Parts: sequence; structure tokens; C-alpha cells
Amino acid sequence: MAADSGQTSILILLDLSAAFDTQVRHDILLSRMENMLGISGTALQWFKSYLTDREEFVSLGNSRSSSALVTQGVPQGSVLGPLLFCIYMLPLSHIILSYGLGYHFYADDTQLYFSVKSGTSSELSQLTTCLSEMNTWMEQNSLKLNCNKTELLQIGTKVQLNKMSSFPVYLGGDLIRPASTAKNLGVIFDSSLSYSAHINHIKKLSYFHLHNISRVHSFLSFSNAEKLVHAFITSHIDYCNSLLAGAPSNLISQLQLIQNSAARVLTRTSHSSEHITPSCSAFTGSLCLTESNIKSY
Repeated sequence: MAADSGQTSILILLDLSAAFDTQVRHDILLSRMENMLGISGTALQWFKSYLTDREEFVSLGNSRSSSALVTQGVPQGSVLGPLLFCIYMLPLSHIILSYGLGYHFYADDTQLYFSVKSGTSSELSQLTTCLSEMNTWMEQNSLKLNCNKTELLQIGTKVQLNKMSSFPVYLGGDLIRPASTAKNLGVIFDSSLSYSAHINHIKKLSYFHLHNISRVHSFLSFSNAEKLVHAFITSHIDYCNSLLAGAPSNLISQLQLIQNSAARVLTRTSHSSEHITPSCSAFTGSLCLTESNIKSY
């Protein structure tokens, strides 16, 4: 939408070091739940009981270390883990909004974004100032930003990107340089949002797994081979594929070719003499992908 209105968007993907493990102080988290969300009484005591008095140890063979009390972090793999971390990060949203920037939190994944008409340093200086204040806040709350893994992506049309002047964005004294692509929650974004880099990544990964599956296919039942195809091929194609709505047909066709190859491997259909459509229908749940299916999302 910003590109259509002649603007260039700036996306910052922040990386937090071992956020779930060591950087969530229980006393601060419980204080936020009580003072910012109004949780009290039995509910607050339940959360306190859930978080505190946990112990950890290292076990190797028949040997085991002594136990140590866990005073920080939220339990990984739990349903509450991401939610509790978001609660811990709540005050950070006020800092971001005070600079007029957009943000998105997903567990420990933190993103900033905003759009500008041109790329002068004066218009973008607020970003560096905001990042500096965020870094200070995180240090005060036992969180640590990983500057080396933080990414910056400029998004817009080719004409808009060419008009963008270079600008320095610093985080903790380190310069963040604009990247051509960035991985956003498992999806590779590029500067034009064409998703061509993402599809190329899916192609490389899928054909690698297809090659390995074809080598052991003769030792597998059809059911087990189908499970492997769905686990290693279909899962990657299906992930966030609604983002591809409106993508050029030449990109969508590349995904179709992957599934055609998967169908041929699974059903042992010849690459030259037989049409692939009957093979596609052999998959349970209909593996075949079409442009209309993607756009229906």
C-alpha cells in the first residue's frame, strides 16, 4: 500500500539473544501482569507458582549435576511461553509509538516499520533515536539485542528505491546496513516483495529432499514415501503461501513444477512419456497446486 502511494518502507528485524532462556526476570514479569494488565489475587498467585521454584540440572549417561534454581526465563515449548514474553515486552510498545513507528511482536521476534516519501537523513533520524532508546530499555530490563543479526530492509518499487539516499542507522554503536533480502518468520522478504528469493529457497530445499527421497523410494511403502513428501516438500510450499496471492504466474509455475516432480517421484511416473495430472490425483489431500488455489486465500 505504501509503495502504491509513492512511499518507501523501512523494515527493521530485531534479534534478541537467548530471550526465552535467560532474559525474562520473574519479578518484573509478575509486576507487569499486576500493574499493567490488572491481574491479581488467585490468578496472579497461579502465575507466580507457575514461574517460580523451577530447577534445572545437566544429565549425561548415569551422571547428573546438582540442581540449580531457575530465576529467569519462561518455559520453552509451553503454550504460555510466547504470551508471557509479549507481556514482558509491553512497555516497549509505548517507546515505539512515541516515535510514530509501526511495530509487530511475535514472541521474541520484534519488528519496526514505517514509510517515507523520500530517504533523507532528517526524515530517518528518528529511527536511530528510537533504536537507541529501545536498546537502553532492554538493558534496563535484562534483555540484550543481537546487533550482528539485526536486519534492515528497504521495500518499494525500483524507482522509489533508487531515489533513497544512503543513511546511517546505528544500534548499540554498530552500523546496520540495508540488506537485499531478510528472513521474516520463515519467509524471505526482498526489497520489491516479489518473493522470488523465497521461492528460489523453496526450490533448492525441495529438490534436495526430492533427490534423497528418490534414492530410498524403492525401500519405502507408498504411504511412507507420501509422508516424506508431505513432510519435506508440501510443508515448505504450503507455509504462508497466502502471501503469494497476486504473484506473477512465472513464479507460481515454479512451485507447480516442484509438486509435479514430487508426484513423479512418488508415483514413479516417467518424466517424458506420461502426463502428470493423473499422478497428482494419487496424493491424499490433493497435492497439486494451481494459481487459482493460491489466490483463493
